[in-house]
Amino acid sequence: MSFRGTTASSGMGVAEHSKSTYMELQRKKVHRYVIFKIDEKKKEVVVEKTGSAAESYDDFTASLPENDCRYAVYDFDFVTSENCQKSKIFFIAWSPSVSRVRAKMLYATSKDRFRRELEGIHYEIQATDPTEMELNVLRERAN
Repeated sequence: MSFRGTTASSGMGVAEHSKSTYMELQRKKVHRYVIFKIDEKKKEVVVEKTGSAAESYDDFTASLPENDCRYAVYDFDFVTSENCQKSKIFFIAWSPSVSRVRAKMLYATSKDRFRRELEGIHYEIQATDPTEMELNVLRERAN
């Protein structure tokens, strides 16, 4: 028995502004990161916060709520062992273990649909604890 169709049952759309903000990160490098949240009244995923290209990974992680779920994209710059400058975009599904069960369910059932709207994601991380998305985790995945 397949439950693949249940993702659409959450009914969460994606705000046009969310897509355009992601494109600014991906193509124009305007943002280092974008944090998205589900607006239950509008029934769509909206931009909660953006970080400028100068912001650090610590700025990004400090912007995530300690006790509520979010989606985020992070543009990770690194240098390869061949000394080449590279950039990879990470999609992070932040679902802290202390968040409400309803929020966890809502974010879990809406994730695949939202993620499909964002073309060009290189890696995905599901994190329930800050240690699951530390900078060294991104480095390992990107190399």
